[in-house]
Amino acid sequence: MKVKQERKADPQADQPVWDVVFLLLPDSLILDWAGPAEALRMANRAMAEQGKGQPFHLRFVSPLPETVSSVGVTVSGLEPLPAAFSRPTWLVLVGQPGDHVAVDSAASQSALRWLSPMALKTGQLELLTICAGAVLAAHAGLLHGRSATTHHHHLGELQAAAPACQVVSNRVFVDDAPVFSSAGVTTGVDLILHRISQVCGPAVAAQVAQTMVVAMRRGPQDPELSPFLAHRNHLHPALHRVQDAISQAPAQDWNLTNMAALAHTSPRHLTRLFVDHAGVAPLAYLRQIRLAVAQQALRSGRNVTQAAEMAGFSSDTQLRRAWHQFGTGGTPSQTTGA
Repeated sequence: MKVKQERKADPQADQPVWDVVFLLLPDSLILDWAGPAEALRMANRAMAEQGKGQPFHLRFVSPLPETVSSVGVTVSGLEPLPAAFSRPTWLVLVGQPGDHVAVDSAASQSALRWLSPMALKTGQLELLTICAGAVLAAHAGLLHGRSATTHHHHLGELQAAAPACQVVSNRVFVDDAPVFSSAGVTTGVDLILHRISQVCGPAVAAQVAQTMVVAMRRGPQDPELSPFLAHRNHLHPALHRVQDAISQAPAQDWNLTNMAALAHTSPRHLTRLFVDHAGVAPLAYLRQIRLAVAQQALRSGRNVTQAAEMAGFSSDTQLRRAWHQFGTGGTPSQTTGA
């Protein structure tokens, strides 16, 4: 099963619309799909508020026109399994209650016949599994040669169903594009926030996390939290407003006075709020965001002067000072083109 259109590489460019297709079988765990679906709805709203297109089109498909969820609620109006995908698609597979994923029902067999021929490709057709949804993907042959995780109760079952899959334990989620897998019910939200960050940018992902009142997490083996997502695990709306504005326009002429104006407080009180709730001073937070922007620019091939200007640093020297202040390692010049 192929997709005609490829996703654009630049997450800040005009976005194509992703179809996000949730496969719902009988007894599907409702939090596995409802939580991620709500996060995507919020991301669409955040993008619309910025005057941008809404990048996610949610679809719910099933071999059956209606099905009963894990909590006994009937979900109706489901689309039939599509014969093809006409635009970039995330296919989302979710778990079911119990310590074993039964795949011998008529609905499961129909789903496996639909899944098996799919040709996954980054930017075209990507697979997201939540909790035991990875086991269903394994039975369909979609995890051969991939790294993936699942709920700890299903790790052995996953390995048995996909011997050529590198099953990863003790992880919140695993990113092995075009396959993305998460460990359990709530970690599906972690995974979808990660994907929102990749498509919409980390500022939007942080905004969604704030709205959902969830912490931004990565797996214990993953790199350190992105500066765009760090210092955001608090509930202070004025600080989030300032952090959102800085993340969306880091090169703007920021100072304590105009930051405080956004928060409707004094510069001195803003500093106290940042330290108490975010664990960092406001100008240090600004420098961290600008440093992250400069690093991205350097890795994309910009020279040091261009990277400094794009990030909002007044000079190459100011960029280098921030580089060493935060212990980045090496030098900006060594990062160019990395």
